[in-house]
Amino acid sequence: MEIPKTLLKYRFHILIFMVCSVIILFGVYVAPSFLEIVKYFWPLLVSTALFLFAVVVFGKISPPHVEVSGEGILEYVAAPPEELVHECIGEVAESSNKAD
Repeated sequence: MEIPKTLLKYRFHILIFMVCSVIILFGVYVAPSFLEIVKYFWPLLVSTALFLFAVVVFGKISPPHVEVSGEGILEYVAAPPEELVHECIGEVAESSNKAD
C-alpha cells in the first residue's frame, strides 16, 4: 500500500528520468561511430601530432638563451626617466619641509 503512494510522490522524477533515457538512447543510435569521426578528421589529427612533435624536437635542440631577449628595451620603456625620478624626490623633500 505504501509503494503506490511513494511512486505517486516521485512520478515527475520517474517521468523525467524516462524522457532523458529515451533522448540519450536515441542520440547514441543516431550519432556516428567513433571510427567514422576518426576517419573524417585523420588528416587534421596527423598534422596536429606532427606539429606538436616538431615543437618538442625544436625545443630540445635549440640552445638555451643566455640573456633574456628584450630586457634592455623593457628597462627603457618601463623605467621612468632619471630626470623625473630626481624631480619627484625633490618635490617630496620640499613638501615634507613645508609640512614641518
